Amino acid sequence: MIGSFKKPIYVTSPLLPDVKDLYAKISEIWDSKWLTNHGEKHNELERELCGTLKVPHVSLFNNATSGLLVALRALNIREGEVITTPFTFPATPHSISWNGLSPVFCDIEEETMTIDADKIESMVTKKTRAILGVHVYGFPCDVKKIRKIADIHDLRIIYDAAHTFSTDIDGNGIGNFGDISCFSFHATKLFNTFEGGCLTYRDSKLREKIYLLRNFGIKNEEEVVDIGINGKMNEVQASMGLLVLKMIKNEKNKRAKVVKAYIDNLQGVSGIVIPKVPKNTTNSYQYFPIRIIKNMFGIDRNAVYEKLKKYNVFSRKYFYPLCSDYTPYKKLPSSSKENLPVANMIKDEVLCLPLYGDLGEENAAIICKIILETAKYRK
Repeated sequence: MIGSFKKPIYVTSPLLPDVKDLYAKISEIWDSKWLTNHGEKHNELERELCGTLKVPHVSLFNNATSGLLVALRALNIREGEVITTPFTFPATPHSISWNGLSPVFCDIEEETMTIDADKIESMVTKKTRAILGVHVYGFPCDVKKIRKIADIHDLRIIYDAAHTFSTDIDGNGIGNFGDISCFSFHATKLFNTFEGGCLTYRDSKLREKIYLLRNFGIKNEEEVVDIGINGKMNEVQASMGLLVLKMIKNEKNKRAKVVKAYIDNLQGVSGIVIPKVPKNTTNSYQYFPIRIIKNMFGIDRNAVYEKLKKYNVFSRKYFYPLCSDYTPYKKLPSSSKENLPVANMIKDEVLCLPLYGDLGEENAAIICKIILETAKYRK
């Protein structure tokens, strides 16, 4: 019989540098007495991330939600509708609503679980101003089809790229697609700055606009030229990022071994679907999702989720419920189950298994045994 893990196994674990190295960075900040407001560490991290993400422009934020709020405003989307996905974290539609815009939910693809580009165009109306896609679990949206639709209807494109740090499509950094992409640097992400995020974009004209919007609209000591927020990243966050950035390559290598262990143990099992990263896309190793098909596996996703908890393993039902099920959005016409059949199916099947470098291949294999034994000895 499989024993429980002595310590909790969570869905992820923050990547942490040696605390002595962080103390050294903080000591430098103390000496400079420059704690925030676009300091040396902040500017250095922006430069470093341009290279890592393979993008021409990076603007840091205190969190990704602030970044999404600013992205919509920076593109002058002040009224109307934004087509997005219900299969995402609530910050995605919230950023639309907080800007006084109306989210319109489009169904998702079954394989990638991203917004279904083939269904977007039928949802475009005279009120549509933009498309906000989400690269879910690191699987990219169909950026080519979405670009084509946007060009035909004169729409702006924003991507929530929270799960795709270091992801490339055909060698191009994923932050180059659309008008603006938003990355999350939350503690749960592959790359973290405690809290944090950034916007990436190709149009150099956006840089000053974004700069103003994340800093209260302040142009200089005597001029406030726009209605901005306080979205700046401080120097301690940036210092954390500079240290964690050096650890990403090794962490991804370790996560790749964990993923291989999961695949080796679960591939070919009836009722377990392992989504595949497209061949032209690098894996961000942010999450490892599986889908559990009850009528084939014998038990449903919730039963597996609860059984894992009894063994001290805490997986996550990302994303359940759908954003379209939440109180602020459930009465929208686009939130109807008839409009979102695939999303409503997948929300009950998907389960993200623990994924972080220090989990190790052996523990990943044990988690798989728990899942398989749960189905084998079901009542």
